[in-house]
Amino acid sequence: MRRLWLLFAQTVTVCLGILFIVSTLRPDWLPLRPAPGQSPAAVVAPSGLSAAQGGASYSAAVASAAPAVVNIYTTKQVVEPILPLLNDPDLARLFNQLPGFSRSRKTTALGSGVVVDSAGYILTNYHVVEAADEIEIALNDGRQAKARLIGADPETDLAVLKTDLKDVPAIGVDDQQRLAVGDVVLAIGNPFGVGQTTTLGIVSALGRNRLGINMYENFIQTDAAINPGNSGGALIDTSGRLVGINTAIYSETGGSLGIGFAIPAGVALNVKNQIIRQGYVTRGWIGVEPQDITPDLARAFGLPDLDGVIIAGVLRQGPGARSGLTVGDIVVAINDERVRDTLDFLGKVARLAPGKSASFKVVRGGKSLMLDVRVAQRPQGRRG
Repeated sequence: MRRLWLLFAQTVTVCLGILFIVSTLRPDWLPLRPAPGQSPAAVVAPSGLSAAQGGASYSAAVASAAPAVVNIYTTKQVVEPILPLLNDPDLARLFNQLPGFSRSRKTTALGSGVVVDSAGYILTNYHVVEAADEIEIALNDGRQAKARLIGADPETDLAVLKTDLKDVPAIGVDDQQRLAVGDVVLAIGNPFGVGQTTTLGIVSALGRNRLGINMYENFIQTDAAINPGNSGGALIDTSGRLVGINTAIYSETGGSLGIGFAIPAGVALNVKNQIIRQGYVTRGWIGVEPQDITPDLARAFGLPDLDGVIIAGVLRQGPGARSGLTVGDIVVAINDERVRDTLDFLGKVARLAPGKSASFKVVRGGKSLMLDVRVAQRPQGRRG
């Protein structure tokens, strides 16, 4: 029995020695097994590939959306002064109008766009095509054509183009708009003019505003790399559906630092539909000037918090004045939705339907009251 035990011990020792040598010199000979409680997909081979050879792929989503994303090339004439040392703007403008004191040259710029309608309508950023003399698009299949500007909404930085090309593929849209923080998204565009490129990231925030980019801001924030030239391109989900229009980056160097912003698809498509239907975007207006509530104002008015806006000015015979709003009123809610600050107030008023009434909850003289405010259509260039 003692001899059998010694033989067993020697055999185990030799096997452990062989296993140690193989695991050290040739680990690829050993099968990978998940640890207790670990999924097989989490086991990673020395090469960096998963045991299932690769894991998740988004090629189907990209293949579905990429044909609808176009490269946009614009050209425009720029007038340059021959005497650049004139520091006085008015004097420089006068001299530039005289023959021989200025010259014009053609400049080119690039961006991206998304075909959102098989009839050839393309959504892009207004700053991509602003003041352009010529607009040319290039599709993913190699076709190129001229495009014309149908209309634009500078306050959301959106523009609608139209191409006469036939059989242009339109992108699918998530009608439910179920985007949430943490969702995987992909940005498709033409960064730096290198050609169509796809980058991957997640949604890092929703409803971003106060960035000073547009008058009306409600951005999707993502860490999917967005670089110069991506503006106007598509932000898609893992099914290849449009969830946003890439519009801006936060950067001190001009390159992507992991903070990019996109206009939600629902907002962009609403702007597109109104521009195609009537040539402009309809927004509500009540003719008042709102002001944020500061801590000093909150103490002076005896307010419990800083939410709401103070009416600092009312247009005479404007919609708000005719409905009973007065200077000093504090608007705390519109249609039972709480008003946080001036930007929130302007956004809520802009979304109200002109010609209809909205319920304003107002604090006046320390007492709450409800006012039915008749909403008008906002004139161009007006706020509130």
